[in-house]
Amino acid sequence: MDIITESPAVVSRDGYRRVRTARYWLATVVVAGELGLGGIWDIARIPFVRDLAVHLGYPSYFLVLLGSWKVLGAVALLIPRHALLKEWAYAGAFFTYTGAIVSHLTTGYDRGEVVLLAIFTAATVLSWALRPASRRLAEPRWPGSAWPSQPSAR
Repeated sequence: MDIITESPAVVSRDGYRRVRTARYWLATVVVAGELGLGGIWDIARIPFVRDLAVHLGYPSYFLVLLGSWKVLGAVALLIPRHALLKEWAYAGAFFTYTGAIVSHLTTGYDRGEVVLLAIFTAATVLSWALRPASRRLAEPRWPGSAWPSQPSAR
């Protein structure tokens, strides 16, 4: 016979936390995996990626720069702590994916890829929104309240 020592609310909250954590890690691994693998492909300038970048109007040397930042962003998302670095990595991933969407739409090249890029954008936002407290920036502490409602009139 099982004896429940915790209230159902506590058990439910712990279950929610586990699901939230699982969703966070799933989204984060998808984003970090794409950034890492895509970055390596960019740095190596494999023919498919090089041809795509040139067709979209970017010089081929841009791939090395973009690829290096992607790999560093993937590492930043996976390592513990360094919340500010993670914020920059999330911003960079978001700008990369949305910029790629705009590039595909404006050139009319391979519009089928836009759906995949939108999925990566959504995964980036989901990972950012679900990140645990240990991976967030600390909220600033203001004297007297959590956030000032208006600047002081001194």
